[in-house]
This record gives sequence, C-alpha cells and structure tokens, in this order.
Amino acid sequence: MARPVAAGVLTVLGGVFIMLGGALLAVIGGVIAAVLHYFSGLFVLGLLFGFVVLLLGILMVAVPAAHTVWGILTVGLALVSIPFSFAGFLVGFFLALLGGILSILWRPPPSPRTITVTARVVPPPPT
Repeated sequence: MARPVAAGVLTVLGGVFIMLGGALLAVIGGVIAAVLHYFSGLFVLGLLFGFVVLLLGILMVAVPAAHTVWGILTVGLALVSIPFSFAGFLVGFFLALLGGILSILWRPPPSPRTITVTARVVPPPPT
C-alpha cells in the first residue's frame, strides 16, 4: 500500500474512544464543579487528547511522508490518555497504541525501477 491506512483507521477509532472517555470525565468534572463550586480545566484535557489522536490518524493517511512523526505523537498521546480520559476505556488506548506502532513500522513500497532505452538508427559515415 502507498499509505498506512490500517494505522490511520486504528488510530482514528482509538481517538474516538479516548474522546468518549474524556467526555465521561468532563461530565464527572462538571458535576464536581456544580456541587463543590470548583472547576478545573483538567477535565477537558481528555477530550482534547482524543481529538488530537483522531487528527493524527487522519494525518497518517493524508501525509504518509511523516508517518514516523505521527506514530510517535500517537503513542505518546495514547500513554497520556491513561489518567486524563480513562485511557479511552482501555480500548481506545490499545487501538491508538497499535495504530501508532503500525505507523512507525510502516515502510513505503519501493519505487519501480524502470530503465527506458531509446534506440536510434544512425547511418554509417560516408566513405
């Protein structure tokens, strides 16, 4: 394949699950903010991390030349999602981690080596 499609799809799915975990944590944070009158922006970070992981999955397919960078960022954000979004119910964590590793290991197909030879008929020199 000319693009790391499997890595991108797994990363997008992982990003969706991480966003769901972040949304659940944001709801819990909203309840805590309503009851205790204390609001912390940390509850929203899970949503942000999930969105960035989803964006990285799209970038893996759209810009395959930087697949290693996208993979490293995805693995890092999958690890960071553990405390901030319940790791995407563990499903998102493992999907994003697998997608990031696949993106790092992906290699573009070799370019076809074609040799074009054009023959030209040259008349013999006059004698």
